[in-house]
Amino acid sequence: MCSAIESGRRRSRPKLAVALAACKKHKAKLIVGKLDRLARDTRFLLAVLDSGVEVLFCDLPQIPGAMGRFVVTLLAAVAELEAGLISERTKAALAAAKQRGVRLGMTGAETLAPRWRAEAAQRAATLAPIVRELQSKGYSLRRMAAELTRRKIATPRGGKWHAETVKMVVRRLAS
Repeated sequence: MCSAIESGRRRSRPKLAVALAACKKHKAKLIVGKLDRLARDTRFLLAVLDSGVEVLFCDLPQIPGAMGRFVVTLLAAVAELEAGLISERTKAALAAAKQRGVRLGMTGAETLAPRWRAEAAQRAATLAPIVRELQSKGYSLRRMAAELTRRKIATPRGGKWHAETVKMVVRRLAS
């Protein structure tokens, strides 16, 4: 059994190729959750259907023969149309937002990153005396993490200390 997630908009689908090869080898059927998840390109879908592997769609009734192929082809064309319309609406909305002066492509994390770095530097500076004390005693990162947890010193998220968390603090203090 092969389970994978790949975009239905792309033609390059390595995991689908592997699944089709496995189905051919084992004379198995390819089961797809939704037609539009397999393909939003009618020609691509027809190529898959012509691959010699029987494809079953969980969201469609199984209609054998020419009528079944017609229904699947028609629904694939509708999925292709829907993808095109979504693309057009998205492009229009982005162009309108850009005209209104909205800055596109900036995530909240990018906006907040400088503040987070400043807060992390402040936490590291607060922890500096304790970390340096433990370093002078030859504590490993893992042992420092255990000691900080034992002393009930809170991590940035309020959880348990780990060697990697201590390592980040040590790196901040070194820079």
